[in-house]
Amino acid sequence: MAIKVLHIDNHTIVVNKQPSDIVQGDKTGDETLAEKVKQYLKVEFNKEGNVFCGVVHRLDRPTSGALVFARTSKGLSRLNEQFRDKSTRKVYWAVVEKAPDIQSGRLEHFLKKNEKQNKSYAHTSEVAGSKKAILSYKLVNSSDKYHLLEIELETGRHHQIRCQLATIGCIIKGDLKYGAKRSNKDGSIHLHARHLEFNHPTTKELVSVTAPVPDEPLWQYFEEKCN
Repeated sequence: MAIKVLHIDNHTIVVNKQPSDIVQGDKTGDETLAEKVKQYLKVEFNKEGNVFCGVVHRLDRPTSGALVFARTSKGLSRLNEQFRDKSTRKVYWAVVEKAPDIQSGRLEHFLKKNEKQNKSYAHTSEVAGSKKAILSYKLVNSSDKYHLLEIELETGRHHQIRCQLATIGCIIKGDLKYGAKRSNKDGSIHLHARHLEFNHPTTKELVSVTAPVPDEPLWQYFEEKCN
């Protein structure tokens, strides 16, 4: 499948990750999105030899949405710094099975990752090996069966949105690992990195990108309702 480019300049490229894409290599040995981006750049700009493509941040494999890669080493180091000091803005959409009891709020937990299960567990107070996780959410729309939440991350922890939402009873559609009733046919979960903002690594100008939702009926329904 061809990659979907949302923004490109000399130092950065933002793509709309599909739920089947894996950002970096794992035990499956599947071709990574980073490799696909390299191939795209090679063909698009008729480049010979190795093409630079630096991984700045990640999205879980079943998640879709806006993902930025660096096209230069300078771009990579400066973007890494922005993501580290949380000067970027990341907004997600999540379709959940149950509406939250409070329509908008801020969640604070301490998440501890279980390596063997590749799953995070939320605690109300700090435990050994845990990391503080903070997000804000609001209910933005509903269908007969599902509800659309908009989430803004303050921290970036392993499976943070999936785990924290499940903890308040708002399980993401298709997310079996965190308690969904059934899986999505394509193996995706209904979590989408909708909006990404960062400062350009060299010009310092604000880059603001919105990623269209996957071509799937429920996502399309909510996108139309929000337009």
